[in-house]
Amino acid sequence: MEKIRVALLAGGWSGEREVSLKSGSAVYAALDKGKYEVALYDPRDDLGALIRAGRNIDIAFCLLHGRFGEDGCIQGFLEMLGVAYVGSGVLASAIALNKHLAKECYRNQGLKVAEHVLLARGEPYEVEAIMKVLGPRTVVKPVSEGSSLGTSLCGNREELSAGIEKAFEYDDKVMVEEYIDGREITCCIMGTRKLEALPLVEIVPGQEHRFFDYEAKYTPGATKEICPAPINNKLAEKVIACAQAAHKALWCRVWSRTDMIIREDEIFLLETNTIPGMTENSLFPLAARTAGLSLTELVDRLITLSLEERS
Repeated sequence: MEKIRVALLAGGWSGEREVSLKSGSAVYAALDKGKYEVALYDPRDDLGALIRAGRNIDIAFCLLHGRFGEDGCIQGFLEMLGVAYVGSGVLASAIALNKHLAKECYRNQGLKVAEHVLLARGEPYEVEAIMKVLGPRTVVKPVSEGSSLGTSLCGNREELSAGIEKAFEYDDKVMVEEYIDGREITCCIMGTRKLEALPLVEIVPGQEHRFFDYEAKYTPGATKEICPAPINNKLAEKVIACAQAAHKALWCRVWSRTDMIIREDEIFLLETNTIPGMTENSLFPLAARTAGLSLTELVDRLITLSLEERS
């Protein structure tokens, strides 16, 4: 049987470059070389080679986390080349990475989200006014960054002011959210029309981390990741329904991972990742392993789903 020619895209230009390279290495090692002919490209350095290879690629597996990879840019580029790819299209990718727009989509589907205030570089704002609206404890995030880059957990005026300044180092738009005190759960979804949920994961950062920040995500042992999450079946069903609704609301394809906070019986959506991490510490491979899928079987499923969708 003729091998399927896969272009594996990793690296890129974003602040998540190193994580992307690790995801790429893990997936490259996992791909069945008896079934797939795999070429690895770093678009930051190999864009010309990717263009030249275009017609000889059956499918691209994009693992470019963050800007220019997860925001619709590389998806649009691949579509211009006529190359099929794993995962969400231009529109879904762009909306999902923009936390403000994603929240509006969640709200339109009746999903709960934390209240927030949107700030833009160069426009005036008052810290006291923000705290009056959202309360003394807040979370500050760049609107279009992943892996918690530029994110701060704030408990007073000084921390909020510093957090906003930090976030503006990463983006021209910044979101300040009310702090929701609860359990952080993530749900991995596979499919486009018929959706399958993998076992839920509860995320418990170590005491040295105030929240699930960049270091807590990618430092081995810094965070306890419990899979399956120890929650009752009724609540688990509600979490899965929220993740599936988010997947549909953003028009995601093939795979996504939605992060949520559970406060008592309320579920608040945080964000949806259209290119989840695939490193040894990542949550999607953990959920797949718990479901009995090796990384080799997982990536094969994702590629198969993508090819079936385009056939």
